[in-house]
Order: sequence, then C-alpha cells, then structure tokens
Amino acid sequence: MNNRFFTTLLILCLATSITAQGKYKTKTANITFEASVPSFQEVKGTNENVSAILNTETGEFASLALVTGFRFKMALMEEHFNENYMESSVFPTAIFKGKLGGFSMSDVSEEISEYTLKGSMTIHGVTQPLEVQVQVKKVINVIELVTGFILKPEQFNIKIPKIVSNNIAEEVFVLAMYSLSN
Repeated sequence: MNNRFFTTLLILCLATSITAQGKYKTKTANITFEASVPSFQEVKGTNENVSAILNTETGEFASLALVTGFRFKMALMEEHFNENYMESSVFPTAIFKGKLGGFSMSDVSEEISEYTLKGSMTIHGVTQPLEVQVQVKKVINVIELVTGFILKPEQFNIKIPKIVSNNIAEEVFVLAMYSLSN
C-alpha cells in the first residue's frame, strides 16, 4: 500500500513539474508609456509590477497591469491619470491576451528573434485587437520579451479634456519589457 501511495505521489509530482516547464512567468515586468508633447512637461508613467505568463508550448501570452501601479514624476499627474482619465476605481486593470505567431521554444536563444504577437488589449473596459512585433531572446533560464507600440486614448474611450488636450499627445508610445522564468 505504501509503495503504491509513494509511486502515485511521485507520478503526480513529475506530472506537475512537466506541466510547469512550459510556463514562464513574472510579476515584475515593466511597462512604460509616454504621451509627452514638445514644450510641455513630461507625461510619462511606469509600472514595474506587471504580471505575465508565456506558454512556451503554444506561444500563448497574457499580461496584466494594475492601472494604479503606474508612477509619474509628479504626484498630481498620477492622481489625474487614475481619477480623470483611466478611472482606475472602475477599470482597475489593463490586460493583453494573445499568441506569438510561429513561436517555438527550440528557436529561442541568446540571439534576438522577432515574432508577431497578435491578440487583444483591454484598457478602460474596451477591448481592441492588437498586433505588434516582439523581440525574444533567452538569457540563461530567462526568456526576455520586448515590444514597443502606439495606442490612442480614443481607441479605448479615454476622454482627454479639451483644456489639457494640447498638453497630451494623441498617440501614446508604450514600451513593454518582460523577463519570464519558469
């Protein structure tokens, strides 16, 4: 009886380990966005506590950022971002779900490879399709993903008051950097 119990336990542990091998994740990814315009103060926020997971067997990728996690140089700007624009008490998260086209873990090395990440981005309660280029490389046991892309607040029903609209760019540049481990 004890042998069967330990054999079953060993099989369960190995199965869990094998399943986990295909998943790389992080809770400390970095997303920075910039919506600055010339001749005005910097409009830039950074969130260093973004969660993400990559299934290396399928190429599926998901990322979640708490909107209140974005930090700005000026506390007042952060307050306006959360209360007036992003309404983070109503829409607390920004979520991306998608898939790296043609992804194969066997192709990932210390050399940068480019993949197309195609999926959907949900911000401010609005989901939009998103297709971006992603650079992927492996450093020791960490998979690094880096991408940059443009979003427009109007795509996500984010209203910029006319009084400040000249101080915020119509196109927001987003830089996302992930270091995922299993």
